[in-house]
Amino acid sequence: MSDSFGIPLLGDDFPSMKVVTTHGEIELPKNYAGKWFVLFSHPADFTPVCTTEFVAFQKRYDEFKALNTELIGLSVDQVFSHIKWEEWIKEKLSVEIAFPIIADTGAVANKLGLIHPGKGTNTVRAVFVVDDKAKIRIILYYPQELGRNIDEIVRAVKAMQISDKHGVAMPAGWPNNELIKDKVIIPPAQDVKTAQERLEKASNGEFECYDWWLCYKKV
Repeated sequence: MSDSFGIPLLGDDFPSMKVVTTHGEIELPKNYAGKWFVLFSHPADFTPVCTTEFVAFQKRYDEFKALNTELIGLSVDQVFSHIKWEEWIKEKLSVEIAFPIIADTGAVANKLGLIHPGKGTNTVRAVFVVDDKAKIRIILYYPQELGRNIDEIVRAVKAMQISDKHGVAMPAGWPNNELIKDKVIIPPAQDVKTAQERLEKASNGEFECYDWWLCYKKV
């Protein structure tokens, strides 16, 4: 990793660590070898916005699992606080949280750059999307006042997996892009020969192009 204390960079290896969770001790990223995982931090248990987020994550847990992706929550709260909060959510909201929540002493938050200096000791709303090779692929940060859009996180994981599998780029709003709908973008040509071939292939119906540098196809 580029810096052991601070925000890691995209493409960095997720740092190895042992964490205490509501499902017992977990070693990251080792315990999720061969899987993607989404680690997301929240400011504190028993808070309104965080509660709505955890319900939303849980309601989409099956969608994440279908993408070979696990969820892991985190805050600087003790494990018994997490357990009581989970019990409250189950009792009051009829939602059972099935994924682990890290009870952080501050070590994980400091290593991942999750403590905002102007917000006391609470963790920010961060999201780390880590791939099946333990590489950090996406980092999202939100202020405490704004709850996350969990559908966007599902979309981002799905889009990155398709990008990796097919060697393509994903347009804005995929799969509902205003120009090319659910199609994907072919990386721009890097030389004159390839640029000319692009237009020829487009004329043969292999894919579609607005121009040689903006070609797209269905996957």
